[in-house]
Amino acid sequence: MDVRRAADRALEQARSALASDEPERAADHLAGALTHAPTLPEAHELLGRLAAQPGGGLDLFPLAPHVSAGGLAARAHLLAAAGRPEDGLPLLAAASGRTPGADWAGVPWVGDPALGVRIEPGLLVQLLMRLCTAVGDPAAAATRTTLRPYLTVARHAIAAHPEHAMLLGAGSALARRIGETALAVDWAARGARARPSKLAEIWLGYAYRSAGRIPEALAALRRAVAHDPDDLSVYADIAGTLADHGRLEDALNWVDRALERDPEYDCAVHTAHRLRHRADGDLAHLVRLADFIRDHPDESHEHTDLADCCREIPWLSGVPTAAPLPRGSAATGIWSHDRRVPDSSAQPRRHLPEAPARPEPSPEAVRRLRQVASLSWAHPPAAYDAAVQLILVRPHDLLALLNDPPADVAAPEIWACLGLLHHGTEEPWLDSERRRLLLELLDGGLDRVTEAALFALIVSAWIDPSARADVAAIVSGRLAEVTGRPGSRSVAELALATPDLPAPARETAAGMVRTVVVPRQRGRARSRLLLRWRRD
Repeated sequence: MDVRRAADRALEQARSALASDEPERAADHLAGALTHAPTLPEAHELLGRLAAQPGGGLDLFPLAPHVSAGGLAARAHLLAAAGRPEDGLPLLAAASGRTPGADWAGVPWVGDPALGVRIEPGLLVQLLMRLCTAVGDPAAAATRTTLRPYLTVARHAIAAHPEHAMLLGAGSALARRIGETALAVDWAARGARARPSKLAEIWLGYAYRSAGRIPEALAALRRAVAHDPDDLSVYADIAGTLADHGRLEDALNWVDRALERDPEYDCAVHTAHRLRHRADGDLAHLVRLADFIRDHPDESHEHTDLADCCREIPWLSGVPTAAPLPRGSAATGIWSHDRRVPDSSAQPRRHLPEAPARPEPSPEAVRRLRQVASLSWAHPPAAYDAAVQLILVRPHDLLALLNDPPADVAAPEIWACLGLLHHGTEEPWLDSERRRLLLELLDGGLDRVTEAALFALIVSAWIDPSARADVAAIVSGRLAEVTGRPGSRSVAELALATPDLPAPARETAAGMVRTVVVPRQRGRARSRLLLRWRRD
């Protein structure tokens, strides 16, 4: 059912309830209609009828703990109809904060210049900042349109309070997000002049940066540091701005200054590892960042630096592929690094350790595998976390999944091996059953199972420092075995994703990735060593 049909259906139910003298039920359905279509004229017409109820209908839309966005909007409109638009706007903004892409504020009373005069400036500042927190910077194109009515309120309020520094700064923050960069600079500059402060300079620096005026942005952010040298988040902002504009050495200097003040400050640590990885490409920076994230679960806010650095790097962010998927489901089309290869159904099943007598995995095991399987992940620890529910699948069922992988699941071997990592986690790595099973899966020729087992070993090194030396030795040995053989590129890419890999092995792997020689295939024979993850 599309949005308009859902809204019409809710309106029909609301009218029926009102005709039956059930205003409470009518209000519930009307709130549902507004949730689907916030500016639908028929919904507002019916809301006008409810406004004729005692108390202006406000009791029909109470501020209950779990009130819907449509309920908030309905109460806001009733408050505006009762002559209290300044009390209704925060409720409308709360609805916008939940679903910023919906046109909650696209109604005439929000654009009335009198609203900007009536609403208390401090309340409007809070409202604007909550909206800014709810959307991206910059906001998505559709969201820019739906937030413009709030910018109109800010214009009217600033006209009434032209020297209110916080209002100018918050208005600038919203203007910046919806693409009004010139207005954002003007308001932020006026705010900084009216009342110089750290926050005013941050708003001005961000506005200049959005406008592409980088020297002025950096100057404003440096003034913010002068106001409060202990706010290390500004150091990280300066570093990020410098790095994004080709001044990596200067950026690292700012990061070092922040870390001198507080070596554990999360924003500085994340920025430092991200920039150092950008500078030299050393995987060790990302591994240290993963360690920091693991050891500091209560960070000041969510960071994406590790995921950003891993993006598009083979194995760090997903299964590598050198060709696009054909049209069809996510599990169609298997691609190797070098050429297309036949379906695995043409190949004999490999012998697996402790495989159950029944070759087919249980339906429950297949169901849980479908829930987690994917061709991509944010970074190796995220892949491990995503497989956690496979702890509910017994190891022999995970092995059965390797023996008879479901044809409609993406990369089933990878996720089955990651599932093995979640069993027996209380056992020390070197003596663990999970290590023993993964090592046994490495026996034999190079195929999807051995590749998946090798990846799972590498993931264990990312999440468990005590496993790193052992896994690095295993991967180095495997790399030496496949050098010069078909499929070597995949092992080389895996090696480059391995923490603490010795420098000679890393150099060998890097050379193999740069220049891979594929032996000529004779006749119609195809090598099983050409790896693939997406099935025909």
